[in-house]
Amino acid sequence: MKIEPQIVSAMGQDWNVAVLGDDDADRTLLLCNGIGASLDTVGPFVRHFKRTRLVVFDVPGVGGSPTPVLPYRFANLSRMLARVLDQLGIGKVDVFGVSWGGALAQQFVHDHQPRCRSMTLAATTAGAIMVPGRLGVIKKMATPKRYTDPDYLFSIAKDIYGGGIAFEQELLKEHTLAMQAGDTRGYIYQLLAASGWTSYLWLRQIRIPALILMGRDDPLVPPVNGRILARRLPNATLETVDCGHLFMLTQAERIADRVEAFIHGDTMQEDAKAVG
Repeated sequence: MKIEPQIVSAMGQDWNVAVLGDDDADRTLLLCNGIGASLDTVGPFVRHFKRTRLVVFDVPGVGGSPTPVLPYRFANLSRMLARVLDQLGIGKVDVFGVSWGGALAQQFVHDHQPRCRSMTLAATTAGAIMVPGRLGVIKKMATPKRYTDPDYLFSIAKDIYGGGIAFEQELLKEHTLAMQAGDTRGYIYQLLAASGWTSYLWLRQIRIPALILMGRDDPLVPPVNGRILARRLPNATLETVDCGHLFMLTQAERIADRVEAFIHGDTMQEDAKAVG
């Protein structure tokens, strides 16, 4: 799929958005990306979807979406994102969120559950109530330098992402270059949006089917956080991927196939573990 973005304005904020796939597809997947990641970073992942329309976007302050004057919270983004879908003429969606975008996905489903068919969460947490990653990893992750200096990100990728990403040199280079867009203030706004936020108290209100994917070797988001999410969500399936934080890129085809099977209601994989 070729990513051809357009600007959509919602509540006074311009969003850089791309709609991929066939307009007459049975399901539409709303993809919420990780912190500091522009929609260009999802190219290796979204091209493996075969029967699903996808909506991908840059959060305000990232990529082609200008940085707002004031910081925002996830609830603000959720309201704006609903307006973006309205302007695109898109009604019900399946929601996918990875890492920081997993928090936005949870907030969107909570706020707009009637228009959501399912929720997939990848390498993410319930927010403030979580088991944190290694302290050294968090320090490296929090600095805007990771966002503005591709060479620095390339040098610390193995430490913060884990898994086999260090051996995927070309993929890692492509990812780090795609992370350049935006500015430091936009990155800080994303950090502030997540500060103090948690979904833990209201996750039981989310009744739609949920798929939770966690990396077995994820130094940033330990897999135990997936169990926390699964125990709070009434209709959740938890699966562990033999990789680190970036399994959406290192195992792009496998993960895309799994997500597509889930949202289209195909037979579950044999190694899936359902958690009530």
